[in-house]
Amino acid sequence: MRSLYLLLGWFFVGLGVVGIVLPVLPTTPFILVAAGFFAKGSPRAERWLMEHPVFGEPLAAWRERGAIPTYAKVLAVSMMSLSFGAILLGGVMPLWATIILGGLLLACAFYVISRPAA
Repeated sequence: MRSLYLLLGWFFVGLGVVGIVLPVLPTTPFILVAAGFFAKGSPRAERWLMEHPVFGEPLAAWRERGAIPTYAKVLAVSMMSLSFGAILLGGVMPLWATIILGGLLLACAFYVISRPAA
């Protein structure tokens, strides 16, 4: 089972790295999931991720207090807003789908904003 957790951890790290380059793929949730799998499958890989110069500090803040850095909050809410604006301008989705998507993005934005600042 440990091997499966380790494999899944690296898979999600890979998705997170791809998310750095592709704006439609979020990095943070994948890195959080990877840290969870590493915690179960490989203390060494978990330590590597927790000590990583880019991901380590935000991961520690999330684990300790459920906190999100202010810059990440601003970036997340901004990207959600820009994405929804592009969808509205594109006009390719049916009204009902646009309303549902808007509600989901709004709920996500409120959740991100409600978290303590790191």
